Amino acid sequence: MGDFFLLQDPNVRWVVLAMMLICGSAAVVGCFAFLRKRSLVGDAVSHAILPGICLAFMLAQTKHPVVLMFGAVSVGLFSLWLIDFITDKSKIKPDAALALVMSVFYGIGILLMTSIQASGNAAQSGLDKFLFGKAAAMMQEDVIAYGVFSLVLLAIVLLFFKSFSLIIFDREHAQVIGLPVKQLESLMALLTVFAIAIGIQAVGVVLMSALLITPAAAARYWTHNLKVMLVLAAFFAVLSGIGGAYISYTIPKMPTGPWIVVLLTFMTIISVLFGAKKGVWFKSIENRRMTSRMVEENILKILYMFGEKEDAFDKQYSIAQLKSKRKFNLFKFKTALKRLESKGAIQRNGNQVSLTAEGIEKGKRVTRLHRLWELYLTKYLNLPADHVHEEAEAMEHLITPELEKELEKELDYPHVDPHDSPIPR
Repeated sequence: MGDFFLLQDPNVRWVVLAMMLICGSAAVVGCFAFLRKRSLVGDAVSHAILPGICLAFMLAQTKHPVVLMFGAVSVGLFSLWLIDFITDKSKIKPDAALALVMSVFYGIGILLMTSIQASGNAAQSGLDKFLFGKAAAMMQEDVIAYGVFSLVLLAIVLLFFKSFSLIIFDREHAQVIGLPVKQLESLMALLTVFAIAIGIQAVGVVLMSALLITPAAAARYWTHNLKVMLVLAAFFAVLSGIGGAYISYTIPKMPTGPWIVVLLTFMTIISVLFGAKKGVWFKSIENRRMTSRMVEENILKILYMFGEKEDAFDKQYSIAQLKSKRKFNLFKFKTALKRLESKGAIQRNGNQVSLTAEGIEKGKRVTRLHRLWELYLTKYLNLPADHVHEEAEAMEHLITPELEKELEKELDYPHVDPHDSPIPR
């Protein structure tokens, strides 16, 4: 273990450095493909560039990485153009065009690979490793070539980061302010093809889309910030690259590429479960928190409406009266009463409940939001007044103070709702 991480062995040093650069650059470029919903394009292109590698070898009779890269990128770009051409000029749907190009190009690549292996050319030895990656067999010249390409990719992403971000999140605005959107999209496509052509050295043609998209998918569960997402995706990919190289180093018969993908998959599963923004655990907590808040606000609204009806907001009402107005889950109802009491929003005296001054204000606001939203639905969506209660019940808990101000302004600060009930202020 110590020898590996001390990088004393030159072969280990080159492989680890290559994995870090290749995996990191592929992950960063993959984030843009992921956010543009072009993930399947990466899979199609990674399979489609196999004939490019074979043709480059057949023409140049060398496995020099720059030569093979030229062939891979050329055919990769052609496959992208062909996917768009088929989609635009025929009735074939985009997903079918992707599957068509991927399968046809990959089939041609396998035929060319078989032909090269049957030719008896001694120089072809090792070319088949492009199918599943050849990370552990990388030489110094490979690392230098692919390292330079990886750094160039990262430099271009850094240079055009603002433009790429704007196109991803607001393409129409990018067009309005005069950005050359089509040219920048073509540049992103070119970067994707380059990243794939570089990355197949690590995981091969078959698994390349995983290296491109999986880090982005994992990072998306932790943040909504694009800059942070790029850093996280690169971190996951680099960590997996080092992990895959380490496993391959300690267990020589284990392939590096597939282990990189396995480690990335493991990180993605962890992210899906525990990601701080979209993870299952996080969503579960948020949903429970939201449900609790809705029960609390519904109790306060009912007490406020009781007080409004009798013109006595601090009057005590029985729990049975509360339950008669709305069906509550018993456990959530009792828990909500305890929380409201601890927050100082209600006072309890046995089975009697009354609003405090703070509870009156909170109940007033929920009631106001309910009636404002009912009025909005009837005024702007032309819904009958007796059909808007359920929708308002859901929306009243989601309206922010900013949206509340805009709603009041849009409705011209109304005094009554569609049922002629006063809108409290």
